[in-house]
Amino acid sequence: MANVELQDRRPLSPHLSVYRLIPTMVASIMHRITGAALYFGTLLFVWWIFSAAVSPQYFEFANSIYGSIPGQIVLFGYTWALMHHLAGGLRHFMWDTGRGFDKHFSTKLAWATWAFSISATILIWIIAYAVR
Repeated sequence: MANVELQDRRPLSPHLSVYRLIPTMVASIMHRITGAALYFGTLLFVWWIFSAAVSPQYFEFANSIYGSIPGQIVLFGYTWALMHHLAGGLRHFMWDTGRGFDKHFSTKLAWATWAFSISATILIWIIAYAVR
C-alpha cells in the first residue's frame, strides 16, 4: 500500500507546464503541423487537377471556389505551409550532415525558418498577382 501512495505523489512525465517554449521547439512542432496540413492541401490540388479533366464547367466551378476569399485564404495558408515545411526540411537536412547543432545557431536557424517562410509566401503571392 505504501508503494501505491508513493506513486500517487510522483509527478507524471514532464508535460507542457514543465517546458518553456523555445524557438527550436516551436519550429519542430510547426514542421510536423505543416507536414500534416500539406496532406490536406495536396488533396485540394488533386481535386483542382481532376476538375480540369472532368469538364470545363467543373473546372470553372473549382476555380470559383479557389478564387473566393475563403479559397484564397486556404491557398495562402497552403503556400505558407509549403514554404515553412521546405525550410524546416532543409534545416533537418543540414542536421543530417552533422552541422548546425550549436544552441545559438539552431535558435537563429529556427527564426530564419519563420522569416523565410513568411517572406517567400508573400513574394510568391505578389508575383502571382503581378502576372495575372
